[in-house]
Amino acid sequence: MSPSASKRRKLDLQNDIKNKHESHSSVGLNDSIRKNQDHSKSPSPERDFKKIHSKQRHDSRENLQFIGGEYGTSLFKLQVDELMREIEPSYEKKFRGVEDILDQLKSLIEKAEPQELQSISDASRLLQKSYGVTVPYPNPKPDKDLAYKVTFAKPTSINVVGSYILKTMTKSKSVLSIDMIVVMPQSIFQSKDYLNYRYFYKRAYYLAYLAAKLESSSKERFEYNFEHLHGNELHPILIARPKIMSTTYQIRIIPAAPETLFPLPKLRPSRNSVRPRKGNDSEIKELTSTPFYNSSLTSDCNIESYFKFLHATSKNATGFKDACILGRIWLRQRGFDGSIRGGGFGHFEWAAMSAILLKGGIPKDFLALSSGYSSFQMFRSFLQFLSKSDLTIKPFVLNKNEIGIQKSNTPIFYDSPREHNILFKMSPWSYKLLRLEAKTTLDMLSDNNIDHFDSIFITKISQPLLRFDYVFSISQGSQKFQNTCADHVPEIKNFSNRLYRVLEKGLKDRVKLIYIKEHPSITWPIKSSASSIVDESVTVSVLFDPVNVNRLVDYGPSAEEDIESAEFRKFWGQKAELRRFKDGSILETLVWPAGSTQSIFETIVLYLVERHWDLKTAKNIKFMGGGMENLLPDLAIDQNQYNALQDAFKSLEVQIRSLEGLPLQVKHLSAVDPQLRYTSILSPSFGPGRPMNRPADVLIEFEGSGKWPDDLTAIQRVKASFLLRIGKLLEETNKNIKPRLGLENENQYLQNCSFLDVIYLDGPVFRLRVHCDKEQTILERQIKNKSTERHLRDEAVLALSAYKRHYVQLPLLTQSISIHCTRSPLLSSSIRLVKLWLNHHMLCRHFSEEIIEMIVARTFLKPHPWQTPSSITTAFLRTIFFLAKWDWRTTPLIVDFNNILTNVQIGSINTQLEAWRKIDPALNRTVLLVASNHDLSGTAFSAYNPSKMIAARMTALARSASNIVKDMEYELDNKLLFTTSLIEYDFVIYLSDKYTSNYQKGKSSKVTLKNLDLQSEKILKKVGYHPIQLYLKELETLYSNTIIFFHEMLTGSLIAGLWDPQFLQPRSFKVNLSYSTCVRENNEEPGAEVVINQASILAEIARLGGDLVSKIVTQKSQKE
Repeated sequence: MSPSASKRRKLDLQNDIKNKHESHSSVGLNDSIRKNQDHSKSPSPERDFKKIHSKQRHDSRENLQFIGGEYGTSLFKLQVDELMREIEPSYEKKFRGVEDILDQLKSLIEKAEPQELQSISDASRLLQKSYGVTVPYPNPKPDKDLAYKVTFAKPTSINVVGSYILKTMTKSKSVLSIDMIVVMPQSIFQSKDYLNYRYFYKRAYYLAYLAAKLESSSKERFEYNFEHLHGNELHPILIARPKIMSTTYQIRIIPAAPETLFPLPKLRPSRNSVRPRKGNDSEIKELTSTPFYNSSLTSDCNIESYFKFLHATSKNATGFKDACILGRIWLRQRGFDGSIRGGGFGHFEWAAMSAILLKGGIPKDFLALSSGYSSFQMFRSFLQFLSKSDLTIKPFVLNKNEIGIQKSNTPIFYDSPREHNILFKMSPWSYKLLRLEAKTTLDMLSDNNIDHFDSIFITKISQPLLRFDYVFSISQGSQKFQNTCADHVPEIKNFSNRLYRVLEKGLKDRVKLIYIKEHPSITWPIKSSASSIVDESVTVSVLFDPVNVNRLVDYGPSAEEDIESAEFRKFWGQKAELRRFKDGSILETLVWPAGSTQSIFETIVLYLVERHWDLKTAKNIKFMGGGMENLLPDLAIDQNQYNALQDAFKSLEVQIRSLEGLPLQVKHLSAVDPQLRYTSILSPSFGPGRPMNRPADVLIEFEGSGKWPDDLTAIQRVKASFLLRIGKLLEETNKNIKPRLGLENENQYLQNCSFLDVIYLDGPVFRLRVHCDKEQTILERQIKNKSTERHLRDEAVLALSAYKRHYVQLPLLTQSISIHCTRSPLLSSSIRLVKLWLNHHMLCRHFSEEIIEMIVARTFLKPHPWQTPSSITTAFLRTIFFLAKWDWRTTPLIVDFNNILTNVQIGSINTQLEAWRKIDPALNRTVLLVASNHDLSGTAFSAYNPSKMIAARMTALARSASNIVKDMEYELDNKLLFTTSLIEYDFVIYLSDKYTSNYQKGKSSKVTLKNLDLQSEKILKKVGYHPIQLYLKELETLYSNTIIFFHEMLTGSLIAGLWDPQFLQPRSFKVNLSYSTCVRENNEEPGAEVVINQASILAEIARLGGDLVSKIVTQKSQKE
């Protein structure tokens, strides 16, 4: 956020509010706008003085509350303050000329001539014939023979209300709306018009007549359309959009009823207002309550009342307005708004409920707010109210204990003075999601160790594929179920309600939440009908319960429970079967076929839909965004393979500990390989005659002894001797083992130089290295010794870093990752999928596997602003989303495996990153700082790799993938995320299939040799031998200064390369240039300039590869 954002225009509405409140009526349209304009142009010194002192008192109180810990951290407070400055729109710029436009509309409405009473059919027909306007009647449409009549008379008042007058609007990419209410006169209604849609029919006609008059007199200035207010078809409104090109707002003309039009107690949620029509007695046998219908009517009667109430509250509670703005931002980022599709909870519901909780007279056991609260304290307290109060179990009723509320699964926040349920548009699923989001936000606010500001206010978290574990769409099709209640329930809403009940009962505790989203509210021309544009599909999203979602057997009631068993069989049909269990119980049972989480869930959903609808509806279900786990090879058997290797490792540990003849006792045997922590891309594959192609790394540590030499070279020789002894003893004690000693780091005497491959004839292969803690002491002593030559000290620094990484940090990380993979099996597959994604984009080898594992682990350990993912797809997409947003230049990645890091330690990690950026501003050594509770330095696995260019490439790919997910949403093709282009590379080395066919699967070829053949040197030499990797390593050794290589390790079919741009520039010839050069073509300058000889270097690369290289294609030849 820019510093200049603090300069903003402040409008004072206190006088306007006072006039509105004291006159007990809304301010006239012209006055309410012009007063705001006048105040901004000619400020009164006295008013400014009072305003400044009022603001100072408010700021002082906020600072005191901050000191008391209200905001958690000083940074969070600064961020909230900056957000409030940034989010307020410039009313002068955004609504330039709005006062004249509103004046014009007001004048046009007032000029509409009254009409005589006509029958509803004649009036509708005449309006259609004269103006071409179709009246937006709600369903059911009025009968032609209805006795009552409709008319138009001049409105009682016309006023601008809502966020524009309250100045609680926020910046938005969407078109901003200004609400203009037109209060219909009481004379056009009768006392019984609240029954049987009479009021809503008359309201619809009134609006249509008004639309016809406005369109006929001002169609060159305004574009008029109908829309359902908040998606409620009982509330059509008129949208007037100025035809000025620069206009970024629209005016919503909303018909409203006089406050005293009907006796409001007759419109309580428990009352019936829709009586059965003649001939329909058999369909509705009793007068059930009509809560939605009644609340829709009372909302029309209370528009002005709520407007006055909110103005008065903003005057009495200083922090109220800013708290409402924070609430509006919070809701918008979570996809909530006041429409039925958006959950039925928007900024009005937030403001009205907050104002009531501030008023006093709150029922027992409910959290009240105080007018002395600051804006943020008010925001946080309201979230606590949402989180802790379950209004479906215990409704909130203001000032009255009993209003006859019937039991319902929808929330009730009843404003008794206005006889209105503010939450009448909410559904059971949207209310559950709202409470879950409130609880999640409170958890973030309680966590002072991490800055959650972006997660609470900035991040748009409503993307379904990131928010939920699984998503599918379903259409109700041709099979319609009649609404059996008297209340107003549209067909699509009836379908959603029934679908929710069936899924909730069928899925039970497999899911934590089911959320249904209907089609969006439409806008249509005033001369057409809304019914011509209907989307009958809904989208269902779920949050899995990871403990129960994969359950294969569901247990129903006992056979002795006749009523419950009959109901169970009726619901499940032929799927239900009686089974006797070992304990003697006989239960109704459901058995589902084994498979992945995705397949089990889909099977249940398809069966439920087919059972309770029909086969056609079930076939129309479209499951979306899932199935990424299918991109992993052999997923179904992977876990068994990992477990088999774990069992083999335990067996190896037992065998080594039982060896007799070792000079020292074995202290620890530590697994340090991805295959032993469930995170390798390919699961370990082995069997008799088919040894593992990649050995699993293991560290062995002996009991301490003073006999270890004080020289590193001597220690390496002793370690080799230990390994030889272990190999010999293992081979003597177990004929199923073939040991083989190997050497590494031959040119680096300070680092480990030997390892022992322990090859089992039945397939498992382990690579042992000896850990001697004395090495660290010697290396530290050499580094501190000032008399040691500089280059030797530098080598010691590198060796010490490698020692700590391999012998200290890696065992700790392996243990932590293994534990969390065991606790959350999805973590294993999610890590493998992210590695696969990086590998497909040829970046995986530029990152240590440990960094990738920690990045994915963060998604599970700190899932905010969402819940912990319970599907592989969700975990993968959230990780990609994090990578796209992560500013690794200024922010470290901190992974707390055991939740033990303190504020001081986290501050220290951040300080270290700042220090690194000062020491190394070019990011040549440490690009990513990836810290954990094991490694506070954050550089154990990220020193020197990845480079700045590779990290930037990762971010760019992640952003591209996130945009694809956002744009395609439900139509996402998973393979698009894993497809990379070769156009961006300067050249591509295609490798021979002879060397890649077996490597492609990461497995050795299936052989027909017996155990005797396995003992041959030919077979043993293939263990751990990867010619392509050796070739690539050789290329990097020779050309790392001039070329960056990329390789897709699974297929192994190609190596791509990029020339370092600085070497592509011509330069003067020097004898000691480190790369092959040639004279630049068309060189007309007197000084002979040379450029890098690309053709020669590529020819040398081909020569080094020999039979490995099939061909080399350059970018130039690709374009040709």
